[in-house]
Amino acid sequence: MHVNILKFLIDGAWVDPAGTGRHTLINPATEEPICEIAMGDAVDVDRAVAAAKAAFPSYSMTKPAERRRLLQRLLELYNENYDEIAAMMTEEMGTTASFSRAAQAWVGRAHLETIIDVLGTYQFEELRGDVLISREAVGVCGLITPWNWPMNQLVVKVVPALAAGCTMVVKPSEYSPLSSIRFSELVNEAGFPPGVYNYINGEGHVVGEAMSRHPDIDMMSITGSTRAGVAVAKASADTIKRVHQELGGKSANIILPDADFEEAVARGVHGCYTNCGQACKAPTRMIVPNERMDEAADIAARTADMIRVGMPTDPASEQGPVVNRQQYERIQRLIESGITEGARLVAGGPGRPQGLNRGYYVRPTVFAHVTPDMTIAREEIFGPVLSILGYSDESDAVRIANDTIYGLAGYIQTKDSAAAQRIARQLRVGMVYINEADWDAASPFGGFKQSGNGREHGEFGLADFLEIKAIGGYDALAKAS
Repeated sequence: MHVNILKFLIDGAWVDPAGTGRHTLINPATEEPICEIAMGDAVDVDRAVAAAKAAFPSYSMTKPAERRRLLQRLLELYNENYDEIAAMMTEEMGTTASFSRAAQAWVGRAHLETIIDVLGTYQFEELRGDVLISREAVGVCGLITPWNWPMNQLVVKVVPALAAGCTMVVKPSEYSPLSSIRFSELVNEAGFPPGVYNYINGEGHVVGEAMSRHPDIDMMSITGSTRAGVAVAKASADTIKRVHQELGGKSANIILPDADFEEAVARGVHGCYTNCGQACKAPTRMIVPNERMDEAADIAARTADMIRVGMPTDPASEQGPVVNRQQYERIQRLIESGITEGARLVAGGPGRPQGLNRGYYVRPTVFAHVTPDMTIAREEIFGPVLSILGYSDESDAVRIANDTIYGLAGYIQTKDSAAAQRIARQLRVGMVYINEADWDAASPFGGFKQSGNGREHGEFGLADFLEIKAIGGYDALAKAS
């Protein structure tokens, strides 16, 4: 049973919204309605912001040890409700049950554990001579999160903001609200003071716009499309608030000639299809030597064809549906564009996989002989679609990799450490993964160019929710006495 789906959490209580709108949540695996959730308006934003503003003076002055204690309690509750949260994500956005447990829910736990560790040693104050350098909460924060990684993107904003001493208004996506509502219930149960954490739902152009323009919100943090990031930045400009954006990506995966092609290409395919391709840092452009294009295409096609697509609750399924009809139709249009523009379709293609007549299932798709000017090489598809491009030499590979408006992540496959390090330094991205290096919850996450600004994860995410104050003469009176 879904609790509080028609209410918002404002000032420590679940209350009826002022807005009268409703959003019907559809199960992407069956296309059947799950429930309706409440959709707010500018009045709800005003109420939530007022609660956060009133709570800020006292919460921002709490000791780090107290905030850490509250976060430890939140982690305990999260772990107690881990399987329920995972199941909700499978229901609302179609990730396979195994992936929801092993990845979607797990990353929320990892970020909580990491920020708790950071908070145990982080130095909020530092005396330099007679000047105290104080790192203080930025203020009231507006947090907008997407549907593709519901717990990752919610926790990675909320938890460092809470650790910093900020208060907040949170607006997750209406396409994955169930897990976010459950998480909000856990935050409230953990004992954070009323008004510190406020949760509302609503459309981006209504609630997101009102949050961005609100004079009492000091910082906006959004994860979403580049278009949404631009809208938040423009709406925030008049009040000169801090804007933190984690946006789109079109990450390149450079495979050098010395790599084990069978392993590297197959690994690249699976990386591209992580979360059904709905991941901003997915390696969606595979860049291979021109003379090995057909070899790479053959390996990629065989790998894609072996992926089992089906109901996300079926243990045999490796890939479920994409999140909604809008996303499904967009992916279909982009697949058609690849065919029309002359890329060679070697796996998958338009339509649903065989045997699936309902649900937003996409065929695992691979295009070879893709050129950098093609739409599928330039636009973020956000689905299980891989583009393979060819290069002539190392400098050409770097040029192609950097030839994009995005700059989130880059991938390099090679046995030559010197070459890997040389290329990594030339990639205009926020993160580089050499030979599938492990993901690290303490490593900074964010991008260059139109992939956004600011960093998330660990101490880097905490720092983005802090202002720096210099207090001169701080120690002078103590010394004089």
